[in-house]
Formats: sequence, C-alpha cells, structure tokens
Amino acid sequence: MKTLIILLFGFILGCSNGSSEAIPITEQSLAYDDVEEEAPMVQKLVPSEEGESKTEQQIIKEGRLSFETDNPEETHQKILSLTQQYQGFVASDNSGKNYNRYYRNMVIRVPTNNFQAVIDGISEGVEYFDQKDISRRDVTEEFVDLQARLKAKRELENRYLELLRQAKNVKEMLEIERELSNIREEIEAKQGRLNYLKDKVAMSTLSIEFYKQTTETGVTVSYGQKMLNSLKGGWDGISVFFLGILYLWPLFFIAIIAILLIRWWIRRRKHSPAPTSKK
Repeated sequence: MKTLIILLFGFILGCSNGSSEAIPITEQSLAYDDVEEEAPMVQKLVPSEEGESKTEQQIIKEGRLSFETDNPEETHQKILSLTQQYQGFVASDNSGKNYNRYYRNMVIRVPTNNFQAVIDGISEGVEYFDQKDISRRDVTEEFVDLQARLKAKRELENRYLELLRQAKNVKEMLEIERELSNIREEIEAKQGRLNYLKDKVAMSTLSIEFYKQTTETGVTVSYGQKMLNSLKGGWDGISVFFLGILYLWPLFFIAIIAILLIRWWIRRRKHSPAPTSKK
C-alpha cells in the first residue's frame, strides 16, 4: 500500500514538472511565429517608402518684378549680365516712352536652380518694388499621370502593331490602322504636354518691368494757338465733307437726270392739247 502511494505521488510530481516546462516552450514558439509573420510586412513597406521618395517633385516657378530705377540702361545691362551668368536667355525685350516715363519690359528664362539667385541679384540696389510676385506650382501629379498614360498608350500601340502583322485581310488591316492612328494622336498630344511641363519645370520664367520718371511735361498751348488749331480743324472738317460728296457723285448724277426727266414730262403735259368731248 505504501509503495502504491509513493508511485502515485511520484507520477503527480512528474506531470507537474512536465506541464511547467511546456508553457515556456509554447510562448517561445508563439513569439517566434509572430516574428515570422511581421517580417514580411516590414519588407513590403520598405520598398514602397523608397519608391515614394524617388518621385521627385516637379515645380514650375514664375515671377514678376516691377520697380523704378535711376539708370535704366545700367539696370538693363545688369539683368543681361545676370542672365548670362546663370545660363539663362532673354525671351523678349521691349522698351518705350509715354507721357512722363521711360520704361522697359523684359522676360527672361533661367534654370530653376538659379531662379532665386537671379531674383536676389536684380533686387540689389532696389529700394522698393511696385510689384513682386513669385509663384510656385506643383505639377508632380500631372507629370506622373502623363508618364503612366504614355506608357500604357505605347504598350497598346505595340499590341495593335502585333495584331497588324497578324491581320488576314485588308478590312482588318484598315480597322487596326485606324485605331493605331487614334492612339498615336493621343501619344503625340500627351508627349507634347509632357515636354511642355518639362520645359517649364527646368527653366523658370521671370517678367521684369523697370522704369524712370522723366521731368518732361506736356507743352502749354496758348489761346491763340488753340484758335489756329480750331480753324485748321474746321478746314479739315470741310475738306472731309467735300471729299465725301465726291464719293457720292453717281448718286447726284442719277438724281439730276431724274429731275430733268420729270420736268420734261410736266412741260409736255402742259403743251399738249386737251382732248375734245364728243356730243
């Protein structure tokens, strides 16, 4: 009996030891399984984040400056020098003079990386700007969208070219060529828009207007001069009136002939004998 009790007690201790060792093994296996499940998720996220970082922002930069200067010619030469220094070019250059101002308008294009440097160079020595507008437009979304659409259209074009090579009759060839023509038109339009965006992104546009106030004013006209101007204006008006009449000479000629015919007919009526009545 004692032997049986000792065996039962030993069996219970053995089971308790076995269960205490099983719990840590289970936790380790679960922890290991979780690590294995999470690892692929991390590996999936890393390439996407790297892909997003590779998408470079496409920014179109434009600006407009308007200011007064004491020496327009010197300012003009300064802008030309800055444009050449920063690998840009002059798109337009116009000058003029109005009532009391000499002005000059220029449009220059410079590489986007040098855009701010050119603005800073022009701004040196300018006390204040009548207008200073700098705009930045993000076209990254449109840029990426155009690239994706172009890629899809080119793949579609290749598939149609393959179908064209496998065409069995003239009708199929004509239908495929018609579709190819439409696809190529879309490709050209999207490629043109993409090239335009690339040009605008690569080269920023800066419009510049600078001017100088002059001391010249309008000449004061005397009263006698005003009278002479009025007489001259009246004579010019009469001349225009007679010239207008000359333009209407066919109408007057027809009117004179009509009046003569009417007078002749009236005179003939008066001299013609009155008809006698029969009794």
